[in-house]
Parts: sequence; structure tokens; C-alpha cells
Amino acid sequence: MLIQQKQKSEPASSEITSETAYLNRRQLMTLAAAGSVASVYPLGAAHAAGTYQPVKERNDAPLYLRKKITARKIAATNPTQNIITPYDAVTTYNNFYEFGTGKSDPSANAGTIKVDPWRIKVDGLCNKPGTFNLEDILSPYTLEDRIYRFRCVEAWSMVVPWLGFPLAQLIKRFEPKSNARFVQFTTLLDPKQLPNQTSNDLDWPYIEALRLDEALHPLAFMAVGLYGRSLPDQNGAPFRLIVPWKYGFKSIKSIVRITFTDKAPVTTWLGLAPQEYGFYANVNPNVDHPRWSQARERQLPNSLFNPNWKKTLPFNGYAAEVASLYKGMDLKRFY
Repeated sequence: MLIQQKQKSEPASSEITSETAYLNRRQLMTLAAAGSVASVYPLGAAHAAGTYQPVKERNDAPLYLRKKITARKIAATNPTQNIITPYDAVTTYNNFYEFGTGKSDPSANAGTIKVDPWRIKVDGLCNKPGTFNLEDILSPYTLEDRIYRFRCVEAWSMVVPWLGFPLAQLIKRFEPKSNARFVQFTTLLDPKQLPNQTSNDLDWPYIEALRLDEALHPLAFMAVGLYGRSLPDQNGAPFRLIVPWKYGFKSIKSIVRITFTDKAPVTTWLGLAPQEYGFYANVNPNVDHPRWSQARERQLPNSLFNPNWKKTLPFNGYAAEVASLYKGMDLKRFY
């Protein structure tokens, strides 16, 4: 989203495809120039039936996390009725500005982040603040697969098999005080590990937030993995948020701080360009971004000659579950 300076609706496991389609963005552009982009993410490869095939775990995954992932609740079906995106597309076509603004920059540059040990500070208006190792954060929870639609504000989309646990469990654990109305999340600030933080592309560190009732919704999810393995660095390792009914920039990556507050935080993109990025950022085909329509989306995998356009659904297909959160609100005003 580079500014020019600037359980009913979950996805089906048959939409997940294998790791065989790897090509980074530079390769994609080379093939495009040669007229052979259709071979990059072959559409047919995404139609395999059955549950997804887990991919190989990263070599440096800590033992506690390996054990948690092995014991997770595995998705038996894919409720989205959409094609599940190939692992290689999920891990090589990303927005993670801390590693660069190009779609292939995160996968090319993400080897600098150190994801173990990882500590998360919990503070603000809660009864049980503290600083915790990720192992301690995860300890009480059984991890589970969640196959979700993922919609970027740039009008492209994926279907991803995440693994993690409901955010509501974490929120309740720290006992927000009665005057807490929002929960803010903060990404790691460390230019040695996140090298593009030396740039002026964004106001670092990256900040996102939810209303507390949004954070408590059963679909809001804390992810520590995808495709049956721990998160790749470029996908927000080791700890990230997934809010499937909102545009992807709300799903903040590499979280090191969770803060309960009584005031709506000025989130990163809202602070940078409020005329383009709202606080709520609910997927809405009836409210266009100033620079592109939101009525449709390119669902990966796609090709130069078959962009795989899909009609965008209100709340990214999760309206039955979440629309009541915004009852009576003008969704064009509160975008």
C-alpha cells in the first residue's frame, strides 16, 4: 500500500496448494516481460482437494513451539469455498515495510530478525500487566488451524491456513479494566533486525489497534504459524495478529507490545494518510480507496492473462459473524 512518497465463513482446506510454485517478484517481472507469467502461480495447482499439506518447519524453530504446533487442532475442512493460496505465493508476495516496500522485499530481506527469544510487554489499563516470553504467552493455549480469507487494501487477496489461538483468550487473561475501550499493538523497533526502519517510509514503530469488542470477537486471531509450521520471518514471525474481516494492514506483524487504552490510538496508516486509511478498515466493496476500487480483488494465484478477479464481499465474507459489531454506524464515514 505504498503511498506515493506515500464458524460459518472460514476458508476450505482444498484451497491450499503446495510449495512447488516458488518465484519471487523479480522473477515474476522477468517472466512477464517474456510473456510467460501464467507459469508463475499456475491456477490449476490450487485446486487440489483435501486438507493442506504442511510444509517443512524452519530449522531454528524453538522446541516448545514445535511441540505446540504438533499438538494443534488441525483443520479438516476449508469453509471459505475459495482457492487456497500456494505456500510460495503466501510467503513471497507480502507487505512488510520493515523489510522494504516491494512485494518480494520481505522474503528477500527477512533473515535479519531474531525470533527467539521473543518478549511481549503488556501494559496500560489492565489488571495483570507484565513482560512475557512468547513461550509463556502460548503456554495455556491449544493452538489450532484457522483457514481465513486475507484481503489487502490494494485489491489483492489470498486464502491462508494460519495457526494460533483466539485473541479473546489473551485479552481476558490480562483482565482489561472497565475503562479500557481499545487495545493497541506495536511491532518491534530495531533497525538492525528490521533494516528498512532506517527509512522514512513510515513513522516507526508500526502501530495498529482494535476496539476492545472487536478484539474479543471469536474470529480475531493471534497467529504463530501458517501451513502447519511456525511463521516465516516475512509473514510476521514470531507473533502476529489476524483480523480476517478487515484489510490486511490491520493484521500487524512481529508484535512486542500490547497496550489497553481508553482512547482510540492513532494507528500508523491512519496517521500517515487519514484520507486513505481509516481506523476501522473493514473490507467494504461500497467504499473505494481514493486510488483504486474496492469492488473486486485479484485473488492469488493469478497470471498476467488471468488476473483471477473476484467480487469483494462485505466484511471479506464474514458479515454474518461481525456486522453486528457496527450496527447503526455509517460505514462510509467510519471506514
